[in-house]
Amino acid sequence: MKKKMGLLSALAGVGMLIAACGGETTVGDLEEEGVVQVGVANEEPYGYLDGETATGASTEVARAVFQNMGVDDVEATVTEFGNLIPSLNAGNFDVVTAGMDVQPERCENASFGDLEYSYGEGMAVEAGNPMDLHSYEDIVEEDATVSVMSGANQLDMFEDLGIDEDNIQHSDDIPGNIAALEAGDVDATVMTGATMNSAMENADTDAIEQPEDFTDPVIDGEEMVSYGAAVFRDEDEELRDAYNESLQELKESGEIAEIIEEFGFEEDDVVTDEMTTEERCEGEG
Repeated sequence: MKKKMGLLSALAGVGMLIAACGGETTVGDLEEEGVVQVGVANEEPYGYLDGETATGASTEVARAVFQNMGVDDVEATVTEFGNLIPSLNAGNFDVVTAGMDVQPERCENASFGDLEYSYGEGMAVEAGNPMDLHSYEDIVEEDATVSVMSGANQLDMFEDLGIDEDNIQHSDDIPGNIAALEAGDVDATVMTGATMNSAMENADTDAIEQPEDFTDPVIDGEEMVSYGAAVFRDEDEELRDAYNESLQELKESGEIAEIIEEFGFEEDDVVTDEMTTEERCEGEG
């Protein structure tokens, strides 16, 4: 990992911490140290703890990519989603990954690698679906309350859909979202579809359910599809480029598809050439 010099500066408005000096982290640095520090979110199926070991789709993709680069020791640490980029820029990790959707505002604060896989949205409601909610649009139109994980893209989606901000209850993590709905504190909770499927396995399904005929939100005429990628510090271009090259090799070999299929994704979810990180950073797609 990059040597820390102890001097940190805050980026106004976003609360980002950036190491004031110390130079970039290179592949050579990681090979010399023999380890790469990876931060992952506590969000199944992208990243989570299985016993004392961090795993998940994004975690295992990063592990495979770095091992393909010759860095065998991948130390993955689970943290809250909203802490990932600030912790990266503070020098606590060499890279962070969580299936994090590439968005323009995030691109302003860090450097995303190439797109890894895509995914849609998910929703859960009170058992019986008493408010007849089948979409994010329904939540807004029915003036329903919803629990959303802090830092998640669903917050931006609801803002674009015109939700009353007072109807949003923020949680630190996915279990907090589910707990709020099970307790009757909100009418619905939302997250990515893959995350929802995993969360429902551990939920009190007598109290909540996934609505039938759920439809992904449509904003400005486009269905919302997210594209996840690993995230690097802006100065670590060489490391990011080497990661991208290794990632591409594993895509072509089929290993990335095999990894994510173990966590409920499909081979078609691997991003090939239908979208690029640059396009996502520019707000396309």
